Amino acid sequence: MAKKKNLYQDVLTAISRKERLLAVLIDPDKMKWEKVPDFMIKLNASLATHIFVGGSTVEENQTDLLIQELKRWTNLPILIFPGDVSQLSSHADGLLFLSLVSGRNPDYLIGKQVEAVPVLRTMQLEIIPTGYLLIENGKETAVQRVTNTQPLNRLNIQAIVDTAKAAELLGMKCIYLEAGSGAIDPVNSEIIHAVKQELQIPLIVGGGIKSKKQLDAAYESGADLVVIGTAFEENELFFEEIKASIEFEHLSNEEK
Repeated sequence: MAKKKNLYQDVLTAISRKERLLAVLIDPDKMKWEKVPDFMIKLNASLATHIFVGGSTVEENQTDLLIQELKRWTNLPILIFPGDVSQLSSHADGLLFLSLVSGRNPDYLIGKQVEAVPVLRTMQLEIIPTGYLLIENGKETAVQRVTNTQPLNRLNIQAIVDTAKAAELLGMKCIYLEAGSGAIDPVNSEIIHAVKQELQIPLIVGGGIKSKKQLDAAYESGADLVVIGTAFEENELFFEEIKASIEFEHLSNEEK
């Protein structure tokens, strides 16, 4: 299957049309191979516009093998959301080239990225530089443990805004606000709105979003692309529930 072209430009175009973009994050360590066909049928019928693949800790070659399998079942663009250099795959359409700008561990600010360059030279991936901000969510996350960094205090909104803006000024093409997998509290509306007001680049928000109400709140606060992970892993009917809710809203609006 041919790779998707101009992923970033497609995102910008969708944003200009005020479309709501939605990515499903698939962790290779959590996805059971026998479930892939049914899972992808449901995902393809959902509102998802993108697939992200990656995790904090993934076995060698597992990401590449999973992406090849996913490609058999979908035409949606697949982007790597890497936790490590070992998660790179030439079979993906693109790569979120993450720099953990919320932390001060040089390995995850620039070290891992330098390690990735020799591998990336052998691949034809669309690379999207992304400033990655981990936001405190009420519990310790896998990202904290693996990167040995602390999240930004969710009460210090100005520090979050300034960090996101600094990443944009450094040349990042996207900002990703992350509460972490299975977060108790998703990134709240006040933070999303404050960050979006400062940016001229796309804003991605993920972590802890488990309901249509939380999804809507993220979009209405300024998120351009929302990422769902744990919600879909724990409840594969999640998108059907969202779709049913949207259809009900449309019917209600037509009756008014």
